[in-house]
Amino acid sequence: MRSLVPFRDINVHASTSHYAFTSPSSRSAQTLVVERPSGDIRLNDGALLGAKRVSSIAGILGIIKLRLDKYIIVITKAQPMGRLKGHMVYKIIATEFLPLRERTLHDPDEDTYLNLLKTLLKSGPMYFSYSLDITNSFQRQAASNPSLALWERADDRFFWNKFIQSDLIDFATGATSGSGLRQHGHRESGADPFILPVMFGMMRITTTRIKSTPLTFVLITRRSRHRAGTRYLTRGMDEQGHVANFNETEQVAVLNDESRGLGGIGVEAGMQNGKVGGFEGQDMQVMSYVQTRGSVPVYWAEINTLRYVPDLQIRGVETAVGAAKLHFSEQIRLYGDNYLVNLVNQKGREAKVKQAYEQMVRMLLSSPQEASQANDVTDQKIHVVESTQRGHEYDRLHYVYFDFHNETKGLRWHRAQLLLDQLKEGLVQGQYFRGVDMPGDSQGRLEVRNRQVAVVRTNCMDCLDRTNVVQTMLARWTLTRQLIDIGILRPGESADDDQAFQILFRNVWADNADVVSRSYSGTGALKTDFTRTGERTRAGAIQDLNNSITRYVKNNFSDGPRQDAFDLFLGTFVPDTSSIGSGRAFVDRRPVLIQSIPYVLAASVFMVLISSLPRSSSDSAWWPLRLFAVLWLAIGFWCFRFMYGHGVLYVNWPKLNTPRWANEGYQETMGAIRQDKIIGSFVARHERGASNARISHLEEGKKRIQ
Repeated sequence: MRSLVPFRDINVHASTSHYAFTSPSSRSAQTLVVERPSGDIRLNDGALLGAKRVSSIAGILGIIKLRLDKYIIVITKAQPMGRLKGHMVYKIIATEFLPLRERTLHDPDEDTYLNLLKTLLKSGPMYFSYSLDITNSFQRQAASNPSLALWERADDRFFWNKFIQSDLIDFATGATSGSGLRQHGHRESGADPFILPVMFGMMRITTTRIKSTPLTFVLITRRSRHRAGTRYLTRGMDEQGHVANFNETEQVAVLNDESRGLGGIGVEAGMQNGKVGGFEGQDMQVMSYVQTRGSVPVYWAEINTLRYVPDLQIRGVETAVGAAKLHFSEQIRLYGDNYLVNLVNQKGREAKVKQAYEQMVRMLLSSPQEASQANDVTDQKIHVVESTQRGHEYDRLHYVYFDFHNETKGLRWHRAQLLLDQLKEGLVQGQYFRGVDMPGDSQGRLEVRNRQVAVVRTNCMDCLDRTNVVQTMLARWTLTRQLIDIGILRPGESADDDQAFQILFRNVWADNADVVSRSYSGTGALKTDFTRTGERTRAGAIQDLNNSITRYVKNNFSDGPRQDAFDLFLGTFVPDTSSIGSGRAFVDRRPVLIQSIPYVLAASVFMVLISSLPRSSSDSAWWPLRLFAVLWLAIGFWCFRFMYGHGVLYVNWPKLNTPRWANEGYQETMGAIRQDKIIGSFVARHERGASNARISHLEEGKKRIQ
């Protein structure tokens, strides 16, 4: 019988000629065999003999080809996070790379690729379940086909290891044979249980009570694998309509859930139905509410130059209309009406982003109509753009601008309620998902009682800090509404009235904010003291300052390798197998003089500090020492001024898919330096690789769009 869910126990049998993967609990299942060193895949009836080593793993994360070799990435340790509707969810804790070559060959680029991937897998929060499709919301799960394998039901956007599972997927679907040759229609369903979909994001499952009513409170954030990356290196939208930092957040409340906790085997093969949990005579029911966040859907970028505020570039809005249509067509198809909440500033540099977004919305709507609310500070406290007709697909877009900074400055966080008041009608009409267990259904499916037909899509510049505050507010209001609708709360009561639950709710949402922020910016979120406590504190302000400084350092000096890791894992960069051993991709080809300036700056700081140490000496020795310090101070000042004025040369850019604006900035800056009266001749004389010295690695790889 075909298994539709992944094996929960897999043994790896390693020999010099192959790796064999078997499931001890499924004796009749076929063995998956990966030949060494070719990487050919086949299925074998029964176990293979001759293994030198046998080890147990939690699953196969995927297979990736680098410059020298292919590697099977296996999950060696997984942490149970809790049960969701009877199904255990796990977090990946440790992985191992199994090389197909028996003798390891060393190459500088290969070693760097491996280190990038291992760092990403160690730091990236990734989750999976053997029996529940956590890549899909409960509403989409209810509409999915239970006769498909778990990986076939997964949402393509959130199937994070889909690229590295492509060898197994192609083999299972018959797209290719195990040796890589094209096949037509020969499906290998025996490979399905070895394909394990993994989600990147946040998962929190907590058992709690509200007014003595037990429930399971769940918060899931799914990060899209499309246009994934780091803060300043992935902004806006690409030509396929994918936006940066797109996350879907689903808040779930499960009532009458008898499978809560971490103990027991669970109900993996078929859900138990009937009288469960705290409500005698009632079935398990699930209520969920989905929100999304994502970068402003136009072509724009912020260019690091070592300045605290990067340079902002926005291409013509007209050029992005086609991509925006792709983006919003998908959003409308998946979620229904879209309420586009924009929280960027309407003054200063962010005003350009606001204007571009509003221009885009006007171009998409068939008959746009605008309305504004003013106050004594601004004439656009709230600005709404909607269509007066409903005959066009994009007329389901409802743009709502809220001047978040002006309205909430001075710690007036309660003023965010103005946005909630503006959105209430849409929130009521948009509904939420509610499903009840169907007694006797072996698949554990839900009978849908209510569907969510609209979504709030929130953004600020980063889609982090301001967005977190607003999403938490909307989630709290919706949860209260859900609990009133099913009778746990009375009209006029709030979920926050239960002090213990209020603390839990705030901390879970603050944890979510930190996870999303770390994945994109490298630090925890700002303003989480308000999310956790309901008020701004001095300690929170100090923590925000620390996070802001850390973001500056990481975004300029360490986000390049992080972006390279995302590109490598997700397949947007495929290593070139030519020129093995040359180690070209990660070599710094800037002129030696340019590379040396930071070291000279560090040396000058050291010399000045040494010169300033107190000492007992004669006046005759004191003056030369002071002149020595002044000399190094002048050298240090010049080095700092040079680096700050030519910051694009000192940002740690991605080496695999270097952004276009980084290439242009490098060329422009180097052209200016060659004309410099002091060092221009030295740079021109010692520059390696001529004008494209630092960016020749662009030819090392090619784009692959999944």
